[in-house]
Amino acid sequence: MRLCGEADALAVARDSEAAIGEIDDFCRDHGIDAHFRRGGWLWTATTRAQLGAWDSVVAACARLGVEAFRPLSPAEVARRSGSAVHRAGVFEASAATVQPAFLARGLRRVARESGVRIFEHTRVRAFSRGRPVLVRTDRGRLTADRLVVATNAWAAGLRELSGRLVAITSDMVMTAPAPERLRAIGWTGGECITDSQMMVDYYHATREGRIAFGKGGWGIALGGRIGAGFDRNPKRASALEADLRRTYPVLADLPVTHDWSGPIDRTPTSLPLLGRLGGRPHVLYGVGWSGNGVGPSVLGGKILASLALGRDDRWSRYPLVDRELGRFPREPIRFLGAHVVRGAVARKERAERDDREPSWIDTRLSRLAPAGLEDKR
Repeated sequence: MRLCGEADALAVARDSEAAIGEIDDFCRDHGIDAHFRRGGWLWTATTRAQLGAWDSVVAACARLGVEAFRPLSPAEVARRSGSAVHRAGVFEASAATVQPAFLARGLRRVARESGVRIFEHTRVRAFSRGRPVLVRTDRGRLTADRLVVATNAWAAGLRELSGRLVAITSDMVMTAPAPERLRAIGWTGGECITDSQMMVDYYHATREGRIAFGKGGWGIALGGRIGAGFDRNPKRASALEADLRRTYPVLADLPVTHDWSGPIDRTPTSLPLLGRLGGRPHVLYGVGWSGNGVGPSVLGGKILASLALGRDDRWSRYPLVDRELGRFPREPIRFLGAHVVRGAVARKERAERDDREPSWIDTRLSRLAPAGLEDKR
């Protein structure tokens, strides 16, 4: 609301909720089994310091007459999540989970059936800013009347966007299937769950009864350069598995069978960046999903389609288009500062996990971290 006013903020929120249903409809209409499940979202506290992390968001919704979050008793949160480590929380019913690879493959199939030509494994080395746009790849060159940049974290290397994006890691581990164990602990409603850390833990149970458990923000790219460590990091995976064991101690013997990582394009506000690159109407961008892009990218697609086609409609005039939503410091200050802040956040949340008071310097430095929805403490 601070960024675009109450009316526009409410419209964005309602469109974002509607996009979840649009994904479901699209998958059913096109025969895509993306494991779509609308089980809602449990926003929880797993430490004393996280209690009430949602209060300001719930209060803002109440001021606008929106009942998005339902308070739950601590016992209900523990029952629905399958672990008493969750001390309190609220529930948002519209959230859904998907199997992202199945969704992407389904989208690819539908696009090809619609006549879209897809050139995979074709790295773009550079593109001009003039019109027509000249695109240089490893395999040759092509020209285009209009270009859309939708490369997520890899857009952090573009000069026009480098100050507004930072590439960070998001790591995941996945357990062996154990649906009977999940039934035994009561985690059967399909809820996706997050705690309220700044370096948030997020997790859900898959259709086959695995736990997919993730954490964002451990690795940070220098100058938008994404190295091999963004693909997989055994040390981070081991630390993440420890988080899983702390959250579900009763499943301590459930083996982890997979781990992986990937880059996220984080913005200062966690809101996406959409608009005209350098003010050019023929070079457009839609990036900065900050790890929450599956649903909101439905809106992004509508916005970019309208901009690319030169339309004058509600999508080309959407409140997020061409908004200046803050900037990060220049490199190398950004890279060095991010590591200092990340270290402070990690120490602060480690102390809070042990119900200890964090140091005042770590608390103050942690406030410099970019805020997301779960970071409102």
